[in-house]
Amino acid sequence: MKKKNIQSDSNNIDQDSSTWSTFSQLLPYIAKHKFILFLSIILLIISAFADTSLIALLQPLLDRGFVENDQHFLLMAPFYIFGLVLLRGATNYSYSFFLSIVSTKIVLNIRQQLFNHFVDAPVSYYDQNSTGRLLSRITYDTEQIASSSSDALITIVRESALICGLFYTMFYNSWQLSLSLIIVTPIVIGLITFVSIKFRKLSKNIQNSMGNVTMSVEQMLKGYREIILFSAQDEESKNFDKVNNKFRRDTMRLVSVSALSTPIIQLVISFAIAFVLLMASNPGLNITPGQFTVVFSSLVALMQPIKSLTSVNADFQKGMAACQTLFAIFKQPIEVNNGNINIDRVKGDIEFKHVSFTYETKQKAALCDICFSVKAGETIALVGRSGSGKTTISNLIPRFYDITQGEILIDNHNIKDFTLHCLRNQIGLVSQNVHLFNDTIASNIAYGNIENYSQKQIEEAAKKANAYDFIINLEKGFETIVGENGILLSGGQRQRIAIARALLRDTPILILDEATSALDTESEKLIQKALEDIQKGRTSLVIAHRLTTIEKADKILVIEDGKIIEQGNHKTLLKENKVYASLYYGKISH
Repeated sequence: MKKKNIQSDSNNIDQDSSTWSTFSQLLPYIAKHKFILFLSIILLIISAFADTSLIALLQPLLDRGFVENDQHFLLMAPFYIFGLVLLRGATNYSYSFFLSIVSTKIVLNIRQQLFNHFVDAPVSYYDQNSTGRLLSRITYDTEQIASSSSDALITIVRESALICGLFYTMFYNSWQLSLSLIIVTPIVIGLITFVSIKFRKLSKNIQNSMGNVTMSVEQMLKGYREIILFSAQDEESKNFDKVNNKFRRDTMRLVSVSALSTPIIQLVISFAIAFVLLMASNPGLNITPGQFTVVFSSLVALMQPIKSLTSVNADFQKGMAACQTLFAIFKQPIEVNNGNINIDRVKGDIEFKHVSFTYETKQKAALCDICFSVKAGETIALVGRSGSGKTTISNLIPRFYDITQGEILIDNHNIKDFTLHCLRNQIGLVSQNVHLFNDTIASNIAYGNIENYSQKQIEEAAKKANAYDFIINLEKGFETIVGENGILLSGGQRQRIAIARALLRDTPILILDEATSALDTESEKLIQKALEDIQKGRTSLVIAHRLTTIEKADKILVIEDGKIIEQGNHKTLLKENKVYASLYYGKISH
């Protein structure tokens, strides 16, 4: 089986592509709202027309109103101006409102798609990406898309329309004075193109810096107990200051380029203004005061939209950089789910046939030619030193990872032939590291299928897991909120809720991954009894830390360096007096 290098996929995220190539991928999201978008663009053009008309009104106001003393026009001029300003205000409000609808829906869709992609991503993807960096993608990066799809779009369309309107007004009034634009325009376009490329690179740096900031904060929040215990506050503060300052420096580089580009472009425009003044001094040029005023005012007015376009280019390029990253994530593979077997309940026969497995980031195989079988209802235990491959075996059964070679069979069917939903519905997992959601105890016990379980069923599962007594003694009982990852409960209480969760699902296959290794003696006795009850009638795979808990297992496998070096029941392995016996009697550290 050919392995896919996740690291190379991560590198693809940082590879640059053209603005148009990236924007073309955003177009399908925008096209869903084409009617509102079309209406917004029309309103933007009308708004630009109103602005241009206000400047164009200077020509008849001066020539007809003041030079020719047309009193009727002077009387009507205030109404023209009021009407144009009213039109401008109404269109500005309307297009801002409509484009906000478009941008928020685009961000909603992309954020939902990104969340769904993360949910469907293989476990190996999370091995390669920190939680903080992924949070940055779903929060910061999607917000950058909002900027490019609303604020930037407003500026780009409106100011472009205004520039076109000003060009038309200038050439209509005096094409001779407007000739300077033929020279200035290519220079301005060249400068904006150069600045766009620079903005894109700087925006990628800002993205990565923000990911590092989020990652640093996430590590601090998760590890705050260790930080306090080891008095590492100053060290963590220095580390955060480093990444935070890197983000500030990258941001300042973007601001610097943006701030410098605007006066340079305005300086180029000033040459055009100087040219107009020089041409206007030519007595042979037949031009009225109104025409000169309109041309001159239009040139001065050009500075604002060009400045806005240059400034908004930074936001637009930020959005395009974010789009590029997110679209690259969408192209990365999700879990392979090509199976067609979908049954309610398997018997529980499990067989590993010459299974080998290598983690995608490592060269050395984690498992080598693993062969064993367990019949439905039997218990098989895995023992060995830390890192020997025990947990890897347990992770392969629910297909958290796909094997490199060999086959894993359940009821003589390759597990790849099952749909992922069907396969994982057959398996209950209780591990040392229990994850509880910030919800009620009842919701955590019934997690994933809460609507199909009654309160009575939830309480019955809690009783079997020896969790009922402590739950009803809480102030809100089963409606008690457990806090983030069950922080408000003890380790033993969290473990019993995990057992209740597995009992409620009533799966034919059970995986117990060192479920009692981190507990005190009293909690372990309660949980061990619950675990013995839960194993009855189920195929159980037990990873043991304390070997006294697996003496009754039907078969014990001793794992070392990814290989099975011994197998048999407890009594047989003790008689052989090899590695298992040494582990059992404590001669070898485990």
